[in-house]
Amino acid sequence: MTIAILLAAAAQTSAADPTVTLRNARGMVVRVIPQGAIITAIEVPDRNGRMANVVLGYPTPADYRTKVRKNGFGATIGRYAGRIDNARFPLDGRTIQLTANDGVNALHGGGDQGFDTVDWTVTRAAGKQDRATFTLVSPDGFQGFPGQVTVTLTYHVLADNTLRMDYTARTTRPTVINLTNHSYYNLAGEGSGSVRGQRLQLNATRYVAADAAGIPTGALPPVAGTPLDFRCARAIGDDLDSTTPPMNGRGYNHAWLFDKPAGKLAPVARLSDPVSGRTMTVATTEPSVQAYTGGYIDGQDAGPSGHVYQPGDGIALEMQHISDSPNHPAFPSTLLTPARPYRQTTTLHFGVTDGKDDACK
Repeated sequence: MTIAILLAAAAQTSAADPTVTLRNARGMVVRVIPQGAIITAIEVPDRNGRMANVVLGYPTPADYRTKVRKNGFGATIGRYAGRIDNARFPLDGRTIQLTANDGVNALHGGGDQGFDTVDWTVTRAAGKQDRATFTLVSPDGFQGFPGQVTVTLTYHVLADNTLRMDYTARTTRPTVINLTNHSYYNLAGEGSGSVRGQRLQLNATRYVAADAAGIPTGALPPVAGTPLDFRCARAIGDDLDSTTPPMNGRGYNHAWLFDKPAGKLAPVARLSDPVSGRTMTVATTEPSVQAYTGGYIDGQDAGPSGHVYQPGDGIALEMQHISDSPNHPAFPSTLLTPARPYRQTTTLHFGVTDGKDDACK
């Protein structure tokens, strides 16, 4: 690393405030902290040019030290996003046992530590205000997963108000991996209340059936005729209180399989707010999304605005592989080997609409 890069990184982080601020010439701002490579703010304009932060989070970096595991606001999730049944899976003829933390299952990698709780190393090129790279070395045996895994994540704010996230991971031994970002979006602005009136569209004709614990059954039924049909844009609140497992009336915490080849970067989702006019179009190389409307938010924590968050105040759109894939050979593979590195790209393009351009096409 050059001295210029070290000085640039030092200028962006300090013991008092470690926040890394990224921006483009149009005024879009993204704030990230080294802990968990967590996105703490995304500031974009509405149809009248007014800026607002459109992700939920805590008021200070210190709050994430004690609270990030409650809701995962903005966090990078690993080693394995989602649930793994009975906290174990087969690999190369043996059973890998993880640390259960969701009853008998492993959630987001298991245990009480994860990629979201530890500090990543930050590097950025001198003079580059629009990008930064975060790196983490996860030791062999972390939460039971084999292999030392080195992960890099580059955030890049593009000129057209797109946030690009490029992930890579390499391992010293065969293992599994499933990475995602766990931001909760509210395009009306952080602290504005419920997202029920905001509109969601997903390019998915099948969803991932799950049991009451959120473990996939292996079935991939059609969305047609179910509350999980978002092929055409519609209000999130239309069926938010449906009893489709696993949430049973507590909002969405469901997965969909995209209608695209795995590994191809393609548009897969669109979120829009009719009031502010803000839109967010998501493209990803991942095969699936877990959409979660915060049904387990406990109403005890306030965000930077002072608003106390309630269930439904944001929606997480987690671009990832399917939960429990290591136990379902028919699902897209999450295998990571020394000869087969992991790569993911996800982009979030923020724009504005007059409300007339989200019709089903």
